[in-house]
Amino acid sequence: MNPAPKDANRLVEAQKVVCVFGSNDARKGDETYELARSTGAVLAGLGYTVANGGYGGTMEASAAGAKQAGGRTIGVTCSLWRSRPNRHIDQVIVTDSLFARLERLLEVGTAGYVLLPGATGTLVELAAAWETMGKGLLAARPLVCMGQFWRPVIELMVAKRAECGELVAVAASPQELARYFPPTGRVSERFQDDRD
Repeated sequence: MNPAPKDANRLVEAQKVVCVFGSNDARKGDETYELARSTGAVLAGLGYTVANGGYGGTMEASAAGAKQAGGRTIGVTCSLWRSRPNRHIDQVIVTDSLFARLERLLEVGTAGYVLLPGATGTLVELAAAWETMGKGLLAARPLVCMGQFWRPVIELMVAKRAECGELVAVAASPQELARYFPPTGRVSERFQDDRD
């Protein structure tokens, strides 16, 4: 049973949430799937709730990693698709359009965003987060691209408008995410044991 919209808002506001964007195309065993799984695990280990689009690929992987690390997950889905949320999602927020879904994902990411390799949908998510923060329509928060996949896009945008580079970072590995997302005080014991 999904909470009513007002209840869903209250649940999200009570958590520090990082929204992870990425492709539905990744499959178990793929490098990108494993990157997503590790990303979810590290974020949950730091005490963050992991949010994403709720379906397969990197969404499933980041949610699975978060759950394996003892964390919580949120999936923002769309009623236009018949697909069901993946089994690792704790809380489902259903939207009625692609644009409403994107807006809700941006709102849910109260602590920031992580971008995994993806295609045009992930590019739209990167652009939306970057532009709304750049225009002051969304409070600035970490926007971190994993690996080198998005570096050409970042370099192209920075060449056009240098100051936009201040709003985005690149992390070489999930372990570097702690530089942008400090532990919340709810660091999982599993993560703490791995760091010792």
